[in-house]
Amino acid sequence: MIMQTSDPHARADAALMTTVEVADYLRVRERTIYEMVARHTIPFTRATGKLLFPRRLIDAWLEAQTELPAAGVAPAPPIYAGSNDPLLEWALRQSGCGLAVLASGSVQGLEDLAQGRAVLAGLHLFDPVSGLWNLAAVKAHLPAPHHVQIHWARRTQGLIVAAGNPLGIGGLRDAADRGLRFATRSAGAGSQRLLEVLLSREGLSLADLNLAARPAETHADLAALIETGEADCGLGLAAAAGPLGFLPLVQDEQFDLVMTRRAYFDPPIQRLFAFARTEAFARRAAHLGGYDLSDLGTVVWNGG
Repeated sequence: MIMQTSDPHARADAALMTTVEVADYLRVRERTIYEMVARHTIPFTRATGKLLFPRRLIDAWLEAQTELPAAGVAPAPPIYAGSNDPLLEWALRQSGCGLAVLASGSVQGLEDLAQGRAVLAGLHLFDPVSGLWNLAAVKAHLPAPHHVQIHWARRTQGLIVAAGNPLGIGGLRDAADRGLRFATRSAGAGSQRLLEVLLSREGLSLADLNLAARPAETHADLAALIETGEADCGLGLAAAAGPLGFLPLVQDEQFDLVMTRRAYFDPPIQRLFAFARTEAFARRAAHLGGYDLSDLGTVVWNGG
């Protein structure tokens, strides 16, 4: 006979915890959890319409706020994680900042930063509720007060099509209605999240698209799928289109960088931002196209 239990610790190892469970896990009152949610000081999600707390993010949040001695604490590895951006990745190499690139999507970048697997993360995640870029995602993944969000660039995203647009593609709905082969990105990529928002505005979803056989890893990879004939179109950066055709859809996408306050003042990131103020950097941005650098370096959010 299987015994039933009402022990509140019984689900403490579940991937998602309820308000009651996370309150018990943290040994605080349930009311305190609601107050922390209201202030965005604890990781939470309402993706299912119900207030839930991812266990792994709660654990990472606790670790981030743990007081540790100054000696003997391993620093995060010198890695940039997050979204793929052609200008940023070129600058990371040319600046001599010493950061390796592990570009695997905006969401993964935040998780890598939260888990101490990277020192810098880049993202472009639009929040349809607030109408703002990145801030909701940063607060949800990095609620500890020692992170800072710095603006990098505003970028132009749109449909990349074959050179000269031989199929006469007019937009997302046209591509969907005609069943054209659509190149996509991985689920955690900011461009894929943006595509879902743009489709929703057209009364469409991913299910309405004729998807290409494999998702693209980067913007350059997506452009290559179209150039080699594996796809007819896809959402990507103007900077990645090169000689291909391009139909602009979003011209003010906000790309930001996130790091700890301490990492911001360390040599690698200071070298990166110093290089971003050079003439060589400005020339590269103009050559790629689709970048507005007027607010580069502006503090968007300063923890807490």
